[in-house]
Amino acid sequence: MSDMIEVKVPDIGDFKDVPVIEVMVAVGDAVRVDSPLIALESEKATMEVPSPAAGVVKELKVKVGDKVSDGSLILVLETADTTVSAPPPAQAAQPAAPTAELAPASIPASAAAPQPIAAAPTADAPLPYASPAVRKLAREKDVDLTKVKGTGPKDRITKEDVEAYAAEALAAARGVGSPLPGLDLPAWPKVDHAKFGPTSVEPLSRIRRLSGPNLARNWVMIPHVTNHDEADITELEAFRQQLNREQSKQGVKYTFLGFLIKAVVAALKQYPAFNASLDGDNLVLKHYYHIGFAADTPLGLVVPVIRDADRKGLREIAQETANLAQQAREGRLKLEQMQGGCFSISSLGGIGGGHFTPIVNAPEVAILGVGKAVHKPVWDGGTAFQPRLMLPLSLSYDHRVIDGALAARFNAFLGTMLADLRRVML
Repeated sequence: MSDMIEVKVPDIGDFKDVPVIEVMVAVGDAVRVDSPLIALESEKATMEVPSPAAGVVKELKVKVGDKVSDGSLILVLETADTTVSAPPPAQAAQPAAPTAELAPASIPASAAAPQPIAAAPTADAPLPYASPAVRKLAREKDVDLTKVKGTGPKDRITKEDVEAYAAEALAAARGVGSPLPGLDLPAWPKVDHAKFGPTSVEPLSRIRRLSGPNLARNWVMIPHVTNHDEADITELEAFRQQLNREQSKQGVKYTFLGFLIKAVVAALKQYPAFNASLDGDNLVLKHYYHIGFAADTPLGLVVPVIRDADRKGLREIAQETANLAQQAREGRLKLEQMQGGCFSISSLGGIGGGHFTPIVNAPEVAILGVGKAVHKPVWDGGTAFQPRLMLPLSLSYDHRVIDGALAARFNAFLGTMLADLRRVML
């Protein structure tokens, strides 16, 4: 005998219209009590909806991108009197014969026939905590999910975990410790830190888990060079403070970021190679000006984008950057608000520090790092030194597209714009 039950979203508090970011089951899947069915992402956290019973999924009522609230129907589950067992071994990846890539002629015979990465789990083994898409990827790459450590919420195995495990297994079969071909690096050290003193473990935030691999790829794959310079912003800062005094009653606050964005747009127009992306052997030149800025949040850095910054005034940019930064801190940024950037700005001026080396945000070819402005004595060209407010500028660029001379000209031009913002109108 079997029954059909409707599984609905349980009480999730005051949240409404919460987006579904992952569907972890498919029609025909066998699930156990408390098996994760879908993942939701509210403004404050990522949460998973568990199965209230064991059974087989007969109908799915939601998909990724749908918005649900308390009581929304997720799926129809067929339950039985008997306990739902683990999926049959036929669903697990079968051991695959080693390929020529895994066994090149230069590897000794003992290394040329490594043990299969995957093995069918036994009936008593717990089901790995992964979505159907991840299980499919594991089967394609011959990876045994029971041996993969999950880095997702509640130790759920992600696609990145499977990719990393497969790369490590391939590197081990080749006799090297690095999953990056050609680098021949030693394996990452594994240390029991607790042997040396007290420790605690904190999981990485979702933002850092997602951005980490991208940052590592960009740093390794892009030949970075950084040009350091300074801009005299004495008059510009005085003008900014004057604007804030005049318009304080209107609720508008002009931060330095808005002026910086307008100056960057002028520099991009003057040097269009910085407003481009590599596409194989071609350079895609962009005729729009979408400027990203790094926003500091409790969970890590995110980069919202000001679209068509060339068509917006300082007041509009000031309001938009403030709104985007607030949404970022509250975890309410949408994906489309962080896409399509041409050039990024990472400003640490509000915290401190001078020059640094920001990492280019692929597929962009350059990024501007801004430090804290400080007063310095500057020779006036006549008879004395004058106190001037100097802003550190650090321009990192992709050396495949931009050479040192062009980067120096870009930074110098940007400094000229910041020294006298009236030039932006020329």
